[in-house]
Order: sequence, then structure tokens, then C-alpha cells
Amino acid sequence: MKLGRLNHVGVATPSIERSVATYRETMGAEVVRDPFDLPAQGVRVCFVDTPNSQIELIEPLGADSPIVKFLERNPEGGQHHVCFEVPDIEAAHTWFDGKGCRILGPTRIGAHGTPIFFLHPKDMGGVLTEIMESPKQAH
Repeated sequence: MKLGRLNHVGVATPSIERSVATYRETMGAEVVRDPFDLPAQGVRVCFVDTPNSQIELIEPLGADSPIVKFLERNPEGGQHHVCFEVPDIEAAHTWFDGKGCRILGPTRIGAHGTPIFFLHPKDMGGVLTEIMESPKQAH
């Protein structure tokens, strides 16, 4: 197992529209993907392309969204997680489990349509970390 490509940085926001405006007007973002809902994860998602990665804007879909508590602590939003690619999600799961890392919830399908899981921030230097099977590798 080795550290894979940084796929995206997740940014929680109370308003995707407002965040998109900031990335376009302040940062000069040119490519912003259409927002879409991920009801199974309780969020609305929008990707902003950068030259070497993406910013994943995540907005709660309702009061039971997993990012509601984050936004209560950070009302303007902020960096929520980082996501790294791996060639084989099952091998990565076994690797991290073997290292004693706490895996949050089951492996599931993420916003890119590939399998993902999250690692507890306390096991990753204080950073919520998403592990994602590379879209090039997913079946």
C-alpha cells in the first residue's frame, strides 16, 4: 500500500451556490460541475476543477445530514476532508484495518461513482480522510 493521488479536498458549505460564486469570482475557477444530490449520504455535491485535483463542495440535504454538526461548529463552512485514490479499495481497507485505523462506516459508493470509505481523524493526524478507489481502476 502506498499513498495515492490526491483526488479532492472536501469543503462543507451551507450554500453551494455561494461557494461556487466565491471560487469563480475570487479564485478564478473556470470549470464547475453541475451540483447533484447524494441522498444515501445526506449531501448535495458540486465539484470545482483545479489543474491537478478538485474541490468537492458538500452541502447538507437535511437536518440529519452527517455534515450538519460540522456546520454548526463552522457556520461559514470549511475544509471537511481530504481524499486519496487507491488502486484496490478492498486491499486498502485490509491495510488500514491491519494498521489499527478506525474505518467509519461501511465501504460505499461515493460522488465519483467508485467505492469509498473514511478513516477517523484521530488516526490520521486530525484529518478526516477519504479513501477512494481510483476511477481508472473501478469496475
